[in-house]
Amino acid sequence: MFLSDEKTKYRSLKHNNCCRAALWHSIGIDIEDMDKPKIAIINSSGDFAPCFFHLDGIAKVLKEDLKAAGALPFELRTFAPVDFLFSGHQGGFVQGGRDLISYDIEAGVESVMYDGMICLASCDKTLPAQLMAAARVNIPTIVIACGYQPAGVYKGQRFDIEDLFIQSGYYDMGKISKEEIDEMSRNAIMGPGVCQGIGTANTMHVACEALGFALPGSTPVLANSPKMWETVHAAAKRIVEMVDADLKPRDLLTEANFENAVKTILAISGSTNSIKHLQAVAVSGKKDIDVFGMFEKFADKVPLLVGIKPNGEHSIDDMETAGGTLGVMKQLESILRPEAVNVSGQTAGEILKDAKVLDESVIRPMDKALNYRPAIILAKGNVAEDYGLIKLMIEDEAKPMYFRGPAKVYYDCKSAMIAALKGEIKKGDVVVCCGFGITGTPGMGGVSPILFALDGLGLRQDVAIITDGHASGLCNAALMAVDITPEAAKGGALGLIRDGDIVVIDANNRSINVELTDEELAERRKNPHVFAPSDEEGWLKIVEERAKPLTEGGVLV
Repeated sequence: MFLSDEKTKYRSLKHNNCCRAALWHSIGIDIEDMDKPKIAIINSSGDFAPCFFHLDGIAKVLKEDLKAAGALPFELRTFAPVDFLFSGHQGGFVQGGRDLISYDIEAGVESVMYDGMICLASCDKTLPAQLMAAARVNIPTIVIACGYQPAGVYKGQRFDIEDLFIQSGYYDMGKISKEEIDEMSRNAIMGPGVCQGIGTANTMHVACEALGFALPGSTPVLANSPKMWETVHAAAKRIVEMVDADLKPRDLLTEANFENAVKTILAISGSTNSIKHLQAVAVSGKKDIDVFGMFEKFADKVPLLVGIKPNGEHSIDDMETAGGTLGVMKQLESILRPEAVNVSGQTAGEILKDAKVLDESVIRPMDKALNYRPAIILAKGNVAEDYGLIKLMIEDEAKPMYFRGPAKVYYDCKSAMIAALKGEIKKGDVVVCCGFGITGTPGMGGVSPILFALDGLGLRQDVAIITDGHASGLCNAALMAVDITPEAAKGGALGLIRDGDIVVIDANNRSINVELTDEELAERRKNPHVFAPSDEEGWLKIVEERAKPLTEGGVLV
């Protein structure tokens, strides 16, 4: 038996009632198999985007592997958002969809009382949602990173979705033709998987392994590659062992594991979106862990070791070939917590004994880092009383570290885009996008289109952006502060800024301020911009009314 007699008796209480047996027998499950571990396969499959297009094939193989391992597999499908497609409702269903997925999983898993689950992780919000659900339901869980998409070629050069994203700004500004952008679109993505580049999806895949929820050596990975399939087979065997050992998510959600994940993200200059997602996982697991504080604490202690697009010249393929997440952690070994436990049952210290870096020009040793100042800065000031997040490039000269200029204030993406097209945003301006937060949108709006429009106008180095919204993990142009909290719609000072106010962003001193006195800000609070409740209904209204601040993960309560 997989479990002790006592655990087997408990399982029989959960699973072996006659009605349950009858239902499962009718779909081809033998009544004699009722005592086997029941494993949920969490699948966010969909035929509307390459991120999820291949997941059904993975689930099919995984089912057979689980049966061979002595388990009963059950597939549970969930909602899944994609940034590039989900533009309705101001994009609110992208970040807002994260929590919807987590509750979807919780409802399906808790109600049936599965013994364990394997999550097929893909695009940006699915993995954080899966980890949040795992933290809440607290049954043995393994995450399989289902891989990144292969890049294409355009005019003899490697070309991927990030390149297309950048070029879209030039197209919007009339700098390239429709024929050119169409040809680029045909050549940006050559197969299934998540976006190339160290955007939110690949960042969260890497973070998941560093956090202990993915098998060692499984991230990042090319979708449908032999390495990905090896992980699928191994996960099927291991989840049964985890059920037997009763190794649960909250056993892994320790301070040591979070520290290792934070340090690994800093070393690769990962997406700033990972910060709120990891905080949401901690909150979901009822762990008193301040992820934002960890990023702030370790920012000066972790050098930048990897330069993957959009931060540097290398590709995600290069990182995988050079040693992947384990390679990065191997270089960081002296500052990681060796006692952190992985779903494999091994500690980080045990795993890293055999880890190797195959190309130190891609994954640098700590004494030959790309840069020793923070890759991600958590700034504060009278505009960002809690935090505003600033992501820097490898080279200090790649974007300004200090910017002072007059504010141009916009309350929605469309207005800012129109202003850019009309040439109303000028060199030296600070574009202030407020009301984009998780409550204000609702769901959380993004400024990526605005950034690339300004880039298309040649203003990358000459303007700055501050917002309580988010930016795609593929964005790293211009000096930009995102995720400013408190958000404007919740009374944050960002909403008090008016056109012409002088805004100062100082990355070196980690500050974001508007040149107004406390008395002037207090006076403005008497007559603030009014963020009226949205006319949303359904899920986004729930998000608007229930979402916590990003410093608490933006979770719903």
